[in-house]
Amino acid sequence: MALLQTISKENADGEVKTIYDGFMEKVGMIPKPFELLSVSPELMKIQAGSLTYFMGHPTLGFPLLSHIRYMVAVMHNYAYCTDLNKNFLKMQGLQDADVENLTRDPSQTMLEDKDKAMLLFVLKAIKNPDSVEERDIAGLHDMGWKDRDIFDALTHGVSMVGHSVLMKAFKMDTCNT
Repeated sequence: MALLQTISKENADGEVKTIYDGFMEKVGMIPKPFELLSVSPELMKIQAGSLTYFMGHPTLGFPLLSHIRYMVAVMHNYAYCTDLNKNFLKMQGLQDADVENLTRDPSQTMLEDKDKAMLLFVLKAIKNPDSVEERDIAGLHDMGWKDRDIFDALTHGVSMVGHSVLMKAFKMDTCNT
């Protein structure tokens, strides 16, 4: 049971209802983190804007972003998003064995080399921000990534850490997707 009173789909109105309706139309469900965000409709609106931004990102594609979300969720024992993003990975054609290999060793990802490099950078930066060096950024530049791409990818991963804390603190981190 959540520690905060969230707004159910049935009781939603205004901006919360609009966002919920969008999820129901596009994915057929309301992700639990957005249910939690219903406690603060303005923050929910900001997060929905962020999601829209990443869904239409000019260079960071769905496969890379779902790999980032999955691996950060695994790193932070964020059960809900681990399960949800595992399903997204499987929708992209990964088998259970592929996901298990990714979980054990992210360098074994089936992503293209450019996306793999970005994934590994994001995981390194989240695990130990002080370990990031100029050569890490230069390596990404050499692969064609721009500063905006690097910043956006890490921002996407870092946001998972925050959501993990919120979901756990308010007792909403369940595996029910």
